[in-house]
Amino acid sequence: MTTKEKIIDEALTLFSTKGYQGTSVKNIADAVGIKDSSLYKHYKSKKEIFDTIVLEMSMRMEGMSRGLGLPGEENMEKAAFGYGQLTAEGLWELSKNIYLYYLRDEFAARFRRMLTIEQFRDREIYEVYRKIFMEDSITYQTQLFGEMIRQGIFIEANPAAMAVNFYAPVYFLLNKYDQEWGREDEALAELKQHVEEFGRIYLKRDRDA
Repeated sequence: MTTKEKIIDEALTLFSTKGYQGTSVKNIADAVGIKDSSLYKHYKSKKEIFDTIVLEMSMRMEGMSRGLGLPGEENMEKAAFGYGQLTAEGLWELSKNIYLYYLRDEFAARFRRMLTIEQFRDREIYEVYRKIFMEDSITYQTQLFGEMIRQGIFIEANPAAMAVNFYAPVYFLLNKYDQEWGREDEALAELKQHVEEFGRIYLKRDRDA
């Protein structure tokens, strides 16, 4: 890694364990193995380091989505059709891969912990946490499920309630198994039950079968 990359990596580790407020620029510089003055040559402030971490996470999330072939929100009709073509096994594989990314990817897991720790002490960080892990996910899924209802993939239901019903248990399982190393099989078993039950309740083809 370059020095700039090391600063981001060490800062994220410290932010995810000590919190943003509990970490000083000197702490970050010491972890990288450079002087404070050298760190300021790369980043003007601790806030700029934090903003860079948020931007990096956004880019990584986009990369993960592209890597898994997730349809974007720019064409919700096409996205809904794509999801509707997935088999039960295909939907499970997709759900599993997304879940494992947020649970065990080193950057994503530390990022989530950082926001979770600091959301109660810093309003701006809370807003970032709320937007990424609450509002954006629910907004996208509400629009997606609404279009899937329109296309006859899902039964008639409230798409906003459906989005919460799908997302809330997944986020609960992320938190439940966050520190439980070696229990991925147990986590995935619970996740699979949830995905199958959601499909049983809402998928029209399962109802019509």
